[in-house]
Amino acid sequence: MRPRVALFATCVGDVAFPNAIIATVKLLERLGVEVSFPQAQGCCGQMHVNSGFPDLAIPMVRSFAEAFSGCDLIVAPSGSCVGSIRHQMLSVARRSGDESLVSHVQEIVPRVRELTEYLVDDLGLVDVGAVFPHRVAYHPSCHSLRVARVGTRPYDLLRNVEGLELVEQENADSCCGFGGTFSVKNSDVSSAMLTDKLDAITSSGAEFVTSLDVSCLMQIGGGLAHERSGVRTVHLAEILAGTVN
Repeated sequence: MRPRVALFATCVGDVAFPNAIIATVKLLERLGVEVSFPQAQGCCGQMHVNSGFPDLAIPMVRSFAEAFSGCDLIVAPSGSCVGSIRHQMLSVARRSGDESLVSHVQEIVPRVRELTEYLVDDLGLVDVGAVFPHRVAYHPSCHSLRVARVGTRPYDLLRNVEGLELVEQENADSCCGFGGTFSVKNSDVSSAMLTDKLDAITSSGAEFVTSLDVSCLMQIGGGLAHERSGVRTVHLAEILAGTVN
């Protein structure tokens, strides 16, 4: 029987990096996974919680729980959103005072997987048959590394892509400076952090930089474009799906 999953596209992915969402679906379907897309899905509420307005996230948590009710597994190509769901959603539900919502969230959260977790842990794959003959630097985003805790799964998948040369970058696990509203409220600090990240990437000799989080790719991609470095940003799903143009 083909495995079935529900796709959580995330609001930033849907708006800013739709190619990553499309690539996720193509990759999973190529691997024999049946993918559904609950139409009622929206934001997980992370941006409101991180900005200090958790009560405003309550309707979003309720909407998420309703949209994915009955889904066996939920897969998202975002370490940041998966981390938020696991570590913030239940506390937001409790603020509502609605015990039925709390119970509903408790049931759903264990079913959520970040894409590389699903590929490696649930499907048992590190080689998905991808080909990408380029030098690639991987940016382990703060949330995927420290909150979702995806570990080495992205590296394991990249090392098994035919033709791909995974290049080392100095201080690879350092923040790119985005952090949502942090980059707006603390723009000088954010810009300094981004400069360090760009220097590390360009010094690595990479042709592409990839990550699990589109917000980081936006931040890094904007900086690389401003410097006219020629290095391109792609989501990991795009490499694995073979959809990079």
